[in-house]
Amino acid sequence: MTKPLHIGIVGCSAEGASLCYRTICAEGAQLLGAHAHPEISMHTPSLADYMRHIEEDDWQGVGDLMLASAAKLAACGADFLICPDNTIHQAFDYVQPRSPLPWLHIAEVVADEAVRRSCKRLGLTGTRWLVESDVYPQKLAARGLAYLRPGDDEREEMNRIIMDELVYGVCKPEDITYFQEVIAHMKAEGCDAVVLGCTEIPIIISDANSALPTLDSTRLLARAALRRATGAS
Repeated sequence: MTKPLHIGIVGCSAEGASLCYRTICAEGAQLLGAHAHPEISMHTPSLADYMRHIEEDDWQGVGDLMLASAAKLAACGADFLICPDNTIHQAFDYVQPRSPLPWLHIAEVVADEAVRRSCKRLGLTGTRWLVESDVYPQKLAARGLAYLRPGDDEREEMNRIIMDELVYGVCKPEDITYFQEVIAHMKAEGCDAVVLGCTEIPIIISDANSALPTLDSTRLLARAALRRATGAS
């Protein structure tokens, strides 16, 4: 078997990046044999550096941080890149043409899975920066998929839970309940699946406790990276 490609992970928040990393390692054995997975390298600047640019709406600054990680990962031998963070994909159009390596786009991976599952209308969850952006709407619309953004109050509370708790690995029962209520509302509004559009949300929400089938962006990206690295269809 040809040696798998070397995966480079451009990390942002620790919880999302680590879940993506663990998924690649754990599920690699299904394609490569016991205990096997592709070579993986990850670079993660301080989340505070990203947040300074995000809060200033400075997406070029976000992109420069991503490109700095990309350069370091290219230098250590990575063949392609993934970023297990939905929010900073707002800088992707700036990053992609300047990158030393090709990337997988997290929203494209999720949209492809939604088409595979014959979904029609997706609820969006994530940070307020993500759900107010075009990261998912562009990729979903390109595949003929409709979507529903959460309401203003829902965006603020989800953002608080993510940024004040989930990124630190803090999981409170009331946080689970709140996300469940948002997802139930999306189901009532005609959605047939929900995008877990923050890579920390799968820590608290899954198919087991959601009113809608979930599209877990973290694990879907990890699996797409595995397929790319191994040449699996």
